[in-house]
Amino acid sequence: MKHFGFKNKNKIAAIGLGTWKSKPGEVEVAVKTALKEGYRHIDCAAIYRNEKEIGNAFSHAFDNGLNRNRLWVTSKLWNNAHKKEDVIPALKQTLADLQLDYLDLYLMHWPVAFKPEFMNASKPEEYLSLEEVPLVETWEAMVEAKKQGLVKHIGVSNFSIKKLTELIDVASEKPEVNQIELHPYLQQDDMVEFCKEQDILLTAYSPLGSGDRSEGMKKENEPSLLENSVILEIAKRNNCSAGQVLIAWHLHRGTSVIPKSTNARRIKENLASANLELTHGDMKRIKTLDKGYRYVDGKFFEIPGNEYTNIYDE
Repeated sequence: MKHFGFKNKNKIAAIGLGTWKSKPGEVEVAVKTALKEGYRHIDCAAIYRNEKEIGNAFSHAFDNGLNRNRLWVTSKLWNNAHKKEDVIPALKQTLADLQLDYLDLYLMHWPVAFKPEFMNASKPEEYLSLEEVPLVETWEAMVEAKKQGLVKHIGVSNFSIKKLTELIDVASEKPEVNQIELHPYLQQDDMVEFCKEQDILLTAYSPLGSGDRSEGMKKENEPSLLENSVILEIAKRNNCSAGQVLIAWHLHRGTSVIPKSTNARRIKENLASANLELTHGDMKRIKTLDKGYRYVDGKFFEIPGNEYTNIYDE
């Protein structure tokens, strides 16, 4: 398995298990299956509302001999805990739910702030502006959590180059990771280059197109990555699945990737993508597929009367 290193010599497995949309009653088994198959990188978040079940899977694995130091666990700070006094309590709740003493990586989930009493803000008055709670305020509280030993590494998610640059300019330390939507239809070459220059690891979410999102999050006539003719042809030639081609593409680009599945066969199959060698010709052909197309477009935060428009600064 390919790994990516950090300055302190810690390493993260390039392929992790995503848990967004993994339902209660399914996610515990999925994580147990993944750990049994050899996954050592699990991606979580408070807003997924399944961390307690994932914690049960971790506890089971540790009881059966898995060394905590060999497991990389990521979680994310939700939007309603951006005030500096709310960050560490939110983190401690996540640690309690996951039954862990520390996280390997903690991410600011979105560059968006809600008032603390609203898990899902739906009206402009339920939001906090970035003047009321600047991103750097939230970030410095995460830096403090790292100093306290509650997390080993800190980063962000869904940040544009503009927001990354603004944060780096004023922060006491810069993010180590940016987790964003990445796949052949949304290749974000500028972001890939920027993060390489800044020594920020990119992690790709929705690498297979996130076709199991709720209907309310989908647009009409979304293009299918898994049914793309170029991807299918490469998969046929390599006697593998389209999903494996998509996952391997990320490793060849130097980004980590967190495909989600609760299906035992696909969990195993996704991890085996690490063994797939794409040719230079394959990569060139996949390069032509870029559409700048987002499945997760952030429009759900754009409510008339709040300031959150054009989340990605595009």
